[in-house]
Amino acid sequence: MNIDDIKNISVIGAGNMGHQISLQCAIKGYHTVCFDISDEQLKKAEGFADSYLPGRVAKGKMAEDDAKAARSRIRFTKDLEDAVKEADYVIEAAVEVLELKRKIFADIDKLAPAHAILATNSSAIVSSMIVDVTTRPEKVLNLHFFNPALVMKLVEVVQGPHVSDETAKISMELCKRLDKVSVHVKKEVKGFLLNRILLKLFEEAEWIQEMGVASVEDIDKACVYGAGHPMGPFTLMDLTGIDLAYTMAMENFKESGDPAKLPKPGMVEHYIKKEFGQKTGKGWYDYTKK
Repeated sequence: MNIDDIKNISVIGAGNMGHQISLQCAIKGYHTVCFDISDEQLKKAEGFADSYLPGRVAKGKMAEDDAKAARSRIRFTKDLEDAVKEADYVIEAAVEVLELKRKIFADIDKLAPAHAILATNSSAIVSSMIVDVTTRPEKVLNLHFFNPALVMKLVEVVQGPHVSDETAKISMELCKRLDKVSVHVKKEVKGFLLNRILLKLFEEAEWIQEMGVASVEDIDKACVYGAGHPMGPFTLMDLTGIDLAYTMAMENFKESGDPAKLPKPGMVEHYIKKEFGQKTGKGWYDYTKK
């Protein structure tokens, strides 16, 4: 199998990451099916596609014919078998819960063609924790996009000990054809590459805020105007979702048993109030006034 054999891509999950990964695949010429169990989520994803593509045309970023062609290459479904039965490459983008991902991969493995590569977009759960529920270990890996997937260039290709060199090579080339910049993570480590580095930044930022050393706003300013980051850690958490950060922290705690890995009180408060960031209108910052 080689990269030219990849014609059809299936994305499992139409949420914040999944619908954008799907659209990127369609824009770059792949026949794409986006699956979700939620009618509401699928409706939102389809509505986004129907508004995003004309919006690109209106801004002069895309030709009208190209936008129409991209829209014709993507469809949305609640039927998992329908979603993956012709897939050459599957990208799972469900929530960061291990047992859910294991169930999804077990189902996909039975329904997708034998040659299909199965990737998880997980930023926290390594593929070696999932692979045993499949019959194709050499074809199961992490393909980690960053949010927002239509904008962010970086994709981490994580090659666990079970992943073949062929699968890694095809995945790296696929990223290139999707107009992304891939990095080859040669070993499974917690947080992979970028998030492992960012985790230390987030931990220190949250500690400084919790101890009353500095405000959320001033911590973000320090990172932007002092370290040259495009946005501060709290702004970034609001963008990617405090619910995601909370879920990842809880998974880290469950895995390690270390109380230090538990979400900090400020994050817990926002999570309980369902203040997840930009998508809910409020998180570390209030977006309802903008």
